[in-house]
Parts: sequence; C-alpha cells; structure tokens
Amino acid sequence: MPLRDITGHRRVVELLSRTVSRGTLPPSLIFAGPQNSPRRETAIALAQYLNCPKPRDNDACGECLSCDRIARGMHPDVVVVEPSEVNSLTRKVDQIREVTDAAAYRPFEGRRRVVVIDDAVRFGFVAQNALLKTLEEPSSSSVFVLVTSQPDMLLPTVRSRCIKLTFTEVDDPDVDEAACAVAQRVLAQAASSSDGARLDGAKELLSNTGVNASTDREQVNAHLRAMASLLRDIEIIATRADQPLANADLRSSLERLAPAYGGERGVRAFAAIERAMAAINGNTGIKVVADWLVLQL
Repeated sequence: MPLRDITGHRRVVELLSRTVSRGTLPPSLIFAGPQNSPRRETAIALAQYLNCPKPRDNDACGECLSCDRIARGMHPDVVVVEPSEVNSLTRKVDQIREVTDAAAYRPFEGRRRVVVIDDAVRFGFVAQNALLKTLEEPSSSSVFVLVTSQPDMLLPTVRSRCIKLTFTEVDDPDVDEAACAVAQRVLAQAASSSDGARLDGAKELLSNTGVNASTDREQVNAHLRAMASLLRDIEIIATRADQPLANADLRSSLERLAPAYGGERGVRAFAAIERAMAAINGNTGIKVVADWLVLQL
C-alpha cells in the first residue's frame, strides 16, 4: 500500500513523504511503536515511493510493476529480514551480514535499495554490532529501516546512528492556539547558536506548569505536539509542497523558521520531539526533558 493508505499516523507519513520528495531522507531509521501499529507496512510503503518509476502527489503510484513486486515481496532491491524462532545466533548474524554486504552495491533495478529489519531487537546484540559499520558509513543508494516495539532494547550505538520515528496508538489530537504560541517561541530560541538562548527555550517549554505532576505533563505534551505540528508546516514551506498548512495563520513566522529547520535538521528535531514525548509519558522529569530537547533541536 502507498503511504497515503497508512491511516492514523498523519505526522509520520507526511514527514516521510516530504523528505523523500526533497531528497533529504536519512539513510538509517528506526520505526518504533506498539505491535498493532503499521510500522512494517509504512516501511514497505516507503520502499515503494523510493523505487516507483512514476510517483505522484509525493507518494508511490501503488499500481506499477515495481510497486506491485515490492508489495508482494518480490523486488530484488527491497529486502525484509525477520528473525526465525529457530535461528541460531550465528544465523542471525549471517542474515545481517548478508544484507549489509549487498547494501554496499548499487541496486539491481530500482533507485534505492531498502532493507527492512523487522523485530530488530530479536536479532541480538552481536547481530546489531554487525550492522554498525553500515550505519556509520551508509551507502548513498541504500536505506535501512529497523522496526521494533522496544527501541530502548537496541544498542545505544545503533540508536545514535538512526533517526527514530514513533508510531502511536492513534493520530495526534488537535493543537490549541496557546500551545502553538509557546511552541513557536521555543523553536525560535532553539534555532539560536547560543546555549543561553536555547535554555531560555526550555523555560518557555515549561510555561503554565507548576500545578501538579499530572497536569504539568499534559501541558508539556501539548507544547510538544504543537512543535511537531509547526515543524510539519515548516517542512511544507521549505519544500514548497502543494499541501495545506495546519497553522496557516502563522505562515509568516514559520517562513522565518524554515531556513533553520528545513531538511534533515527538521527530521532530527521531529525525532527528538518524539523521544521527548516518550520520556514524558515514561515519567521522566519535565525539566530534564525540556533541557535535553532544546539542545537537540
């Protein structure tokens, strides 16, 4: 299925679509989320878009021979690797080495070789280590997608070399105007090269907190969702995509932020916000999260 058919995860899907169309897709990704989320399906849809000979509307056509073969698992340049219950540790390492060796060569017939490592945690640390060199020195013609419901169980060295996108149970709720105002100020201050200005952004992120722990977490999450929404619009502006803005009334302000957050920095910022929301929901202190986030943006 093309990206447009992935439902309930608008932010992730639109981010992937725009980065592919602009040519700024990172070479190594982690698709994290619960078992019932369409992580693997999205990885396959991404492979279709990367290799579709006649894409339309920032997506694969979903109808050509290439798209059909990828959907059926028959395309030579799109490989889905999954651990078997009976696989020995040696075999799992061999599986990873086979795909990393192949990734060093140009695709057979498509534009990009896509390797989807499903349930990546189950390959174990030795196999993950075998993947490291490829993640450190990725081929320009290959994309690796690690799919997992337990991203924290991946080696830190693997996580640090990948951009993580998180699939939640449902799509994001609407963003309120007050949260957007805070998010806009945080992004503007974080765009500065000054650590002092960035830390002022952390204070902004904590605006309207101090009531109680539960309410404070909800408030910071609202600010984070607003930041993600603004980054989505910034990417649309930066790529001149023909898509409506979620925050059209802020267009002039977002245009000023586009030079700072367009392209790969925007993708990394989006991933950092996803990690921050996961940390907040995991009961990490909101000040710790705020200070960390503004230094990542």
